[in-house]
Amino acid sequence: MDKHTQILERARQLLDGGELSLGALAKAVGLSASHLQRRFTAHFGLSPAQYLAQRKLGTLKSALREGNDVSAALYDAGYGSPSRVYEDSSAKLGMTPARYRTGGSGEQIRWSLVNTALGTALVAATQRGICMVELGDDAALLEQKLQHEFPNAQLARVDAGRDEFLAPRLRAVAEHLAGRRDEVPLDLIGTAFQKRVWDALMKIPAGETRSYGEIAASLGSPRATRAVASACAHNRVAIVVPCHRVIRSDGSPGGYRWGLPLKERLLQRERAA
Repeated sequence: MDKHTQILERARQLLDGGELSLGALAKAVGLSASHLQRRFTAHFGLSPAQYLAQRKLGTLKSALREGNDVSAALYDAGYGSPSRVYEDSSAKLGMTPARYRTGGSGEQIRWSLVNTALGTALVAATQRGICMVELGDDAALLEQKLQHEFPNAQLARVDAGRDEFLAPRLRAVAEHLAGRRDEVPLDLIGTAFQKRVWDALMKIPAGETRSYGEIAASLGSPRATRAVASACAHNRVAIVVPCHRVIRSDGSPGGYRWGLPLKERLLQRERAA
């Protein structure tokens, strides 16, 4: 391990031990704040502040999974204000800490099946927007996947034609999968980093591609290629969040949750359009 790597590992260990400002951390390891910021981000894929936030969030998640009292879990994780962590964690957890603690209990999700240009799609939505789009030929298997993703939510299958809330969202997804619509209301549930990746994917123009490394670099985390690939693999909203537009740096297609033939078909269709 070279000297610079040792310094960065020391900085990481200090963050693991407690909350430090960038200036205090830089002074402790003998670097300027700007120098530490650049090197830490390049090495770990996260800035010191982002690393600290992820560490605190991980501590909070572990405590909530163990069934600890929410208020105690918040303070033990290092959050100074319950109201602040609810605001922050709603974006990172996809739900409030209390609901995360119970595995999503209390979330109401309505779903239905719709025939699209790409085959059968299961579309599920909360009051905030679409939370899952899954493609497949087996209706029972699609339902099992929904139950696996949201095991403790209140799931209700509805007739799309009789549900004023879900019906327009089903039409929007069908039109999007047919290539006739760009905007679809979403409720993306994931970590802060996953959401940043998904947002970057939705900014890639139709018919174009980016490598995992290019996406990571655009987020200011050039070493986070694997994390980008993982975020793509955890994308629950097929096609709408276009992870089919991400390829390997050598130009090969890489993987795809719904199969490479569909990935190639989607890109060919977009380029033709």
